[in-house]
Amino acid sequence: MNAPARPLQPKDYASDQEVRWCAGCGDYAVLKAVERVLAEIGADPANTVFVSGIGCAARFPYYVATYGFHGIHGRAPAIATGVKLANPELDVWVIGGDGDMLSIGANHLAHTLRRNVDLTLLLFNNEVYGLTKGQLSPTAPLGSRTPSSPLGSVENPLSACRFALAAGARFVARGIDTQKDLPAILRAAHDHPGTGFVEILQNCIVYNDGAFAEITERAVAAERQVHPVHGEPLLFGAERRKGLRLAADGSGLEVVEIGPDGEGMEEVLRHDRTNLALAGMLAALEPPMPVAIGVIYDNPAPVSYERALRGQEEGERERLGEADLGAMLRQGPVWMVTA
Repeated sequence: MNAPARPLQPKDYASDQEVRWCAGCGDYAVLKAVERVLAEIGADPANTVFVSGIGCAARFPYYVATYGFHGIHGRAPAIATGVKLANPELDVWVIGGDGDMLSIGANHLAHTLRRNVDLTLLLFNNEVYGLTKGQLSPTAPLGSRTPSSPLGSVENPLSACRFALAAGARFVARGIDTQKDLPAILRAAHDHPGTGFVEILQNCIVYNDGAFAEITERAVAAERQVHPVHGEPLLFGAERRKGLRLAADGSGLEVVEIGPDGEGMEEVLRHDRTNLALAGMLAALEPPMPVAIGVIYDNPAPVSYERALRGQEEGERERLGEADLGAMLRQGPVWMVTA
């Protein structure tokens, strides 16, 4: 009698390829987090596909011992949609950077999100084009000095999470490359029945080191991060004596100080991950306000895109029977071309 196969461990999902990111790159931490999640869910390598576009993050499929597809710039969401439509049983992950998915790939990303294809979609945001030597990316802050904006950017940055919500995403989250909570966020995105979109704040140590230091540095993290948990009050601060409430004019969120006896606590909002309006306000927070890290919005649709299409196909098959492509091509007038 054969012994049962042991459960796969995170290291079992590492391929035999040499990981070739710059030393200290945040991508290493994300790779480890993904390997951990694959082990937690018991992912079958033969049933798992990683699809990427172009950029540093796009090396990902080479480093995971699953199937993979390295596409062209910006097209990873479209390619992944085709993979999922061809075989809805596959577990499909999409990997791309802010330059890849939010510039030339923004239209493909928007349509994937609005269609709600059942994918886990990770957008690595380092606010720069790392692979091509540090040019300005769509998420770069106003005033950023780069080789393509030597006098400082005059462009307003694009918010990845606000973009996703505007496109109709049903799951939107934000994580940090080295934070211990990242695997849990990725797991939640994976478990969502539809497109699970996660923006990962990822440090480019060569061309944009410290881009998120005012959020992620240990000395300021408690004051600059709020971690929304469904049903729990939106509290933050070293002693969790600060909360978020609706501004008096209803235009957004503002900070309320919690008194020693709990004064002000009644004004603090509780997170509702199904509330689209609240999700929009959380996604819009930026320093000096605390930035939302975690699941911002999670409101599953009744059915995902590929399941709806398969349902239509099955209904037509029952009504018309199996199609004969050869017979269809030969029906009607036919003529022969002879030499």
